Amino acid sequence: MNSKILLLMITLGLSNYGYAGEKRIYAWKDQNGVLVFSDTPRKGATEVKLSSQSLTMPAKDIATLSSQSHTKKTGFGIAITSPEHNQTIHENTGTIYVTSRVMPSFKAGYTIQLLVNGEANGPAINNSVFAIADVEAGEHMLQLRLFNEKNQIIAVSEPRIFNMRRKGKIHSN
Repeated sequence: MNSKILLLMITLGLSNYGYAGEKRIYAWKDQNGVLVFSDTPRKGATEVKLSSQSLTMPAKDIATLSSQSHTKKTGFGIAITSPEHNQTIHENTGTIYVTSRVMPSFKAGYTIQLLVNGEANGPAINNSVFAIADVEAGEHMLQLRLFNEKNQIIAVSEPRIFNMRRKGKIHSN
């Protein structure tokens, strides 16, 4: 099932991502419980809000990722569901979709912030799917922060490492 979701996300990443600001993306679960993404709406689908189309890749600094030092025991948890830990992604445009799961549930007023290589990739949003573009080739670390309605961090995900592989540009002489 995870391979179907990964294949779907890669397909979405390859399909005209540059027009994502103009197009809408919808998500739903099929009869087998597989999460499906499409640019065609259908009954029961919800619109996916993309958080950003730009990405700045700072130097790695994992010192800020200590989740134990600044979160309280709240009964909430957050986890990255895609990409998988140590996954290699072959994507020439450098686009990656990050999905998450909030436990026990994602409450109204709560927001999630994506960290890439220890730096915030934009503000916290009220969606659990992130799209980041133009990720440089190499190893990168992802992490999520869950904020309550008072903008307090109540959960931090475990770090997730992935490797981006991009085909090199051919230069003509």
